[in-house]
Amino acid sequence: LAQGESRIRGLLRGEDCLSTLAAFKSLGIDVVEKADDELIIHGRGLEGLQEPTDVVDCGNSGTTMRLMSGILAAQPFFSVLTGDQYLRKRPMGRVINPLAGMGAKILGRDDNTKAPFAIDGGGLHPTEYHSPIASAQVKSALLLAGMQIEGTTTVYEPHLSRDHSERMLRSFGADLESFSGGVRVTGRVNLQGCDVEVPGDISSAAYFLVAGLIVPDSELLLKNVGVNPTRSGIIDILQQMGGSIELTNQRELLSLIHI
Repeated sequence: LAQGESRIRGLLRGEDCLSTLAAFKSLGIDVVEKADDELIIHGRGLEGLQEPTDVVDCGNSGTTMRLMSGILAAQPFFSVLTGDQYLRKRPMGRVINPLAGMGAKILGRDDNTKAPFAIDGGGLHPTEYHSPIASAQVKSALLLAGMQIEGTTTVYEPHLSRDHSERMLRSFGADLESFSGGVRVTGRVNLQGCDVEVPGDISSAAYFLVAGLIVPDSELLLKNVGVNPTRSGIIDILQQMGGSIELTNQRELLSLIHI
């Protein structure tokens, strides 16, 4: 969705990421795979996606399906999202319903709550949505839809959910503001390609943290692990339990290098 070239390092080649990558390729985005963990994405801007010639398969990734629904709801073409037998059983109404409140035309199984579902994109308007639960996926879907249309879209949450999407979108140039109780985005601001380094996943690191703490006289150094405050609960809890954990060389990767 950004204009120009983005280089991504630290790619996790898990099925969810590969499903997202395949989805954007089906929408006309050119991706060059430089190495096992490095990609170069040739972005086409907010209006650069193309109508897919086939159903977009999200595999087993609920994150892919929910975030793609927000992106495609604002695009002026027809698309269909589906997934494997397990993803087709998962509830999608908590994303589809608020998107419908923005004017999205989405038709799916089980009273528009399950995949496959068809999206007749475009014609959205800004919204103020009060989410009954704190959900990073719902929030992200609405922000991704709102940033493509004129006006300001606001999402309120009962408490702060993961904010990876907000941090990422700001670094690409989105007009996005977080405040106590929510976040708002002003649309139609052109995003610019960035050089992105993906930090290590703290969920994966958690096993090694616990292993290091329960082995007597052990010392373990884990490098380049993301410690976003909305994801660092494992560290907080282990420290409260008396675990000796020290965070060193803390830094923010927000001011990324525009290419």
